[in-house]
Amino acid sequence: MFNRAVSRLSRKRPPSDIRDSDGSSSSSHQNPKSTDKWAASLENLLEDPEGVKRFREFLKKEFSEENVLFWLACEDFKKTQDKKQMQEKAKEIYMTFLSSKASSQVNVEGQSRLNETILEEPHPLMFQKLQDQIFNLMKYDSYSRFLKSDLFLKHKRTEEEDEDPPDAQTAAKRASRIYNT
Repeated sequence: MFNRAVSRLSRKRPPSDIRDSDGSSSSSHQNPKSTDKWAASLENLLEDPEGVKRFREFLKKEFSEENVLFWLACEDFKKTQDKKQMQEKAKEIYMTFLSSKASSQVNVEGQSRLNETILEEPHPLMFQKLQDQIFNLMKYDSYSRFLKSDLFLKHKRTEEEDEDPPDAQTAAKRASRIYNT
C-alpha cells in the first residue's frame, strides 16, 4: 500500500490536473484579467465600468466619444419605467445625439433618424435601431483599434505585472517542485 502511494506521488502530472484539497483545479481560483474579458468582446467591455472608462478615454482621443455615450444613454433609457422621465430622457438623447443641432451628434444613416414627433410617445426600444447601428460602428471600427492601442496594451501590461509578482508561485511551479523532488 505504501508503495502505491509513493508511486502515485512520483507520477508527473500537468498543472491542470493538480487539485486543491477541496478537489477543484488549482487554476480555477484565478479570475480572468479584465483586459482578457475586454478583448473577448465589445459586450464584455461595455459591461465593465473600468472597461467603459478606458474605452471612453480612447474614443475621446479619436474624437468619437459620442458613440459610447449615446450607447450608454440608450441602455439607461431602456431601464426607465416612469413615462414622464422617459419623455425627458428621450428628448435629452434626441437633443444631445440625434438632432441636426446636437452638441454630440452621432453618425447614423439619414433614413434611421427619428422625427421629433416620436418623442411625445416614447417607448423603451425607440432608439434600438440607432443604438444597434452605433454598436456595430464601434464593434467593427473603434473597438478593434482600441485593442491595438497603447492605452489598452499599457493597461494589459500593468495588469500582468500586478498579477504576477516575481516571488509569486504559480500552480505549475508548485507542481513542478512537488512532483519532481
